[in-house]
Amino acid sequence: MVKKSGDGFTPTGKVYKSTTLPKPTKKKHTDLGLKDDDLLPLFHSMYKQRRFEERAAQMYQKGKFGGFLHLYIGQEAVSSGTVAALNDDDDILGAYRVHGMALARGSDPGRCMAELFGKKTGVSRGKGGSMHFFDLERHFWGGHAIVGAHIPLAAGMAMANKYNDNGRVVICFFGDGAVDQGSLNETFNMAQLWKLPVIFVVENNGYSMGTAVERHSAGELHKRADAYGMKNAVVNGMDVFTIIEKVQEVAKDVRETNEPWFLEVKTYRYRGHSMSDPGNYRTKEELEEFRGFDPIERLKTYILKNKIAKEEDLKAIEDEIEQIVLDAIDFAEESDFPDPKELYEDTYTQDDYPYHV
Repeated sequence: MVKKSGDGFTPTGKVYKSTTLPKPTKKKHTDLGLKDDDLLPLFHSMYKQRRFEERAAQMYQKGKFGGFLHLYIGQEAVSSGTVAALNDDDDILGAYRVHGMALARGSDPGRCMAELFGKKTGVSRGKGGSMHFFDLERHFWGGHAIVGAHIPLAAGMAMANKYNDNGRVVICFFGDGAVDQGSLNETFNMAQLWKLPVIFVVENNGYSMGTAVERHSAGELHKRADAYGMKNAVVNGMDVFTIIEKVQEVAKDVRETNEPWFLEVKTYRYRGHSMSDPGNYRTKEELEEFRGFDPIERLKTYILKNKIAKEEDLKAIEDEIEQIVLDAIDFAEESDFPDPKELYEDTYTQDDYPYHV
């Protein structure tokens, strides 16, 4: 039997509404402990992610590398705001839309691009590709391709941090599709029982691949934590100041109480789920509406309105970043592929593992 439109099985047109976005903070940057001089680096971080992703998409289309490529375009306020609110030694885990988070954390753009190209100079030595960025020096514990598989890892890291009493907070990002995984519920239960210093964050960009969140998850996502007595909130992810404010607040509470939090960050991606996704499940009107909430343009407007910098200052940053990304592409192209003998390195702890060749 053919289902009627609106029953949750067939498209109804516009399914993700901007009215679901919580109100952004009304606080100014100085209220958040930020100085005027902090805003240009914040803009630099967000714009660098945007141009890196756009150029990465071009390289993919040119056949410079293959596999999957999941772009973060539109969600830059989440990554840059989070990094600005945390300590440098706090631990971050991501799912597979992680280029932006790695760049925000300080990973070198050249090494990030080289990883996409599968080169040995990449952040994961060319063995991980788009979905497996990793930067131990910056406490960025990688992208994870299996939906929800890294959520228990975050709890394990939090347990180690608590045991070592090092004051670190673990923050774990995943998409709205992962909320329906059993691993999340099992981990929430343990994290709350054991009082672990971990922040779970669902980046709800409206769609799990091509399925609208209202069609795959019942109820409000952040309220899943209510069943475990876990603190939770929903926050606007299109405004970087809002992210900074909330992550600062939550991280402070987690450090003081050793209790976990669950944040639902409502955001939006301007591209498809991956490069193979044309995004036909959403309307042009919806996309254009959310472009009006572009987090980079929002920060740019704030900077100009408050006379923190001039238009030419921001243009200089944009030009600088354009060159940084072009240099990253050159670095990736000129780098070598890993030697085939490295295939089993970083895989087995035994040097004489039977399947070594």
